[in-house]
Amino acid sequence: MTPLEGVVRLADQNAYSAFAARFLPHAGRRFVESFDGRTFSYDDLHRLTAQMAGLLARHGVRKGDRVAGLLHKSPEAIMLYFAAVRSGALYMPVSSALTPPEVAYLMRDAGPRVAICAPEREATLKSIAKACGIERIFTLDGSGRGSFGAEFAGLDPDFDPVACSGRDGNAIVYTSGTTGKPKGAVISNGLAVTNAIALGEAWQFDRDDVLLHSNPPAFSIFGTTTPVVACGASMILLPKFDAGSVVSLLPRATVFAGVPTYYSRLLERADFTRAACARMRLFITGSAPMRPDLFTAFMERSGHVLLDRYGLTETLLVTSNPVDGERESGDSGVPLPGVELRIVDDTGALVAEGEIGAIEVRQPYMFNGYWNAPEKTRQAFRPDGYFITGDFGKRTRNGHVAVLGRGTELIITGGLNVYPKEVEERINAFDNVSDCAVIGVPHPDFGEGVVAIVELRDAALGLDQRQLLERLRGELAGFKVPKKLVVLRELPRNALGKIQKNVLRESHAGAFSAAR
Repeated sequence: MTPLEGVVRLADQNAYSAFAARFLPHAGRRFVESFDGRTFSYDDLHRLTAQMAGLLARHGVRKGDRVAGLLHKSPEAIMLYFAAVRSGALYMPVSSALTPPEVAYLMRDAGPRVAICAPEREATLKSIAKACGIERIFTLDGSGRGSFGAEFAGLDPDFDPVACSGRDGNAIVYTSGTTGKPKGAVISNGLAVTNAIALGEAWQFDRDDVLLHSNPPAFSIFGTTTPVVACGASMILLPKFDAGSVVSLLPRATVFAGVPTYYSRLLERADFTRAACARMRLFITGSAPMRPDLFTAFMERSGHVLLDRYGLTETLLVTSNPVDGERESGDSGVPLPGVELRIVDDTGALVAEGEIGAIEVRQPYMFNGYWNAPEKTRQAFRPDGYFITGDFGKRTRNGHVAVLGRGTELIITGGLNVYPKEVEERINAFDNVSDCAVIGVPHPDFGEGVVAIVELRDAALGLDQRQLLERLRGELAGFKVPKKLVVLRELPRNALGKIQKNVLRESHAGAFSAAR
């Protein structure tokens, strides 16, 4: 049996059982330290999730039911995921940044039997509970207090994981909804486990590693928490990203994972130095493009080369750069073990190395489709089982993958393709530009016109638009040069710091309405 076959076989069960097989040999070791000083061992994780799962079962949760978590970050919030999975349910993380109407849409779509929420969200859930099929609402705050903790305390610390296969559902994670209403991607048990083990091995996690965890709670399960658990490592939690807090805790950590915005904020601090990073083993980036100048500046300041990776809600992470080996800006690495990744043209034929095409992915365990959306699920897969990611990219050196963006971001102006990342990299290198977004909006002559939305480092210094455009004309084909430049005080971003291009396209849709 090959190592991959062994992992695939391990993953063919309730995901909690698979994770427990990996961490129980280290049950006495620390699992997580909270920002309020509380610590929990893996033995605590095993005991408390049994009690939580017992409470869920007591309130009618059965295999296949949904359990929603609308929570602030805490050890208990993280353990709720494992408890729900242990009970055979599908965990449904909901971002605390969502508005009441957005929360209501997700709840109506998924129909969770039980919901656990931050105390200030209880009234919102109660107002929609009947319409959404929610039978019981519990509260849980960032310190572990609330009706949920009060009820599971003292319950039986033994709970046998409900029998499941690797194909059964593990979680429902909603897409960001940048091209319409959010869709609930049903992550399978097998995908959750195989991905966690593959990432832990790719990033060389061991029991002595400590992940400094500052990502939002709804985005902190896959790609961060599960690789730690699969390897018996530990975490230090921050309630949210704060550059000062991160710098102060780096001497106690070995791994940090964040989006490019986090690294930009760290570089703004004088106390972020090589000395502060001396104990660190690895800095991981992703979820948004990393600017080449930021990549280089981080390396020069910290002495560490950022490790980029690539993934989607539906597939989890599918590529990663190596820990040992050369890493470059704009390079998302190679497919993880068991991942088949291909890049194809409009006809479905493979493109040559260096040519741009659509990225498609197939894995030993796939996501189970979109909740309550069979037609969208059917459209998302090729007949041979490959998932159509909606991203475009190219193969580079030695099979590495460079991701150029979402297919929805591709700009077609006068029949010619413009890849926003290519233009953004050049604008970001211009004096006083903090960040930018290049979008396509309706144009009466060209179909779409290229627009650059720019955020400045110092608004008082302004932007020499004429000089910027002259430089771009010297570096890019004329059709790629923005026909319009707009300066904003701040670009709109989601909870992970990704620029919301859908918001920009909507707000600037009329930029060329009078152009002729």
